[in-house]
Amino acid sequence: QVQLVESGGGLVQPGGSLRLSCAASGFTFSNYAMSWYRQAPGKKRELVATISGAGGATSNADSVKGRFIMSRDNAKYTVYLQMNSLKPDDTAIYYCYAPTGRFGSWGQGTQVTVSS
Repeated sequence: QVQLVESGGGLVQPGGSLRLSCAASGFTFSNYAMSWYRQAPGKKRELVATISGAGGATSNADSVKGRFIMSRDNAKYTVYLQMNSLKPDDTAIYYCYAPTGRFGSWGQGTQVTVSS
């Protein structure tokens, strides 16, 4: 079955950086675009970034443009989210998403906290 496992979250000071990883299994990874979402306390889950199956095209939410970079390694079945110049507003649980099956698949999430 499809599995998505995020890692790399933690506590970081404003202006710092983190790199999130999402290891995928159970489907033909390179056939699917992948996305990162996030959900802050009391807010709706929002799309952060998407990358095409081959990795040649990405898109980012306006709130993270110029700061976050999404990439993938199809040989390792892994996507990444490099987060730079982090702000307190970036504090959220970050989820990996794959549009597999009828409803798509989600990871369990990884907590990112930006605080001094």
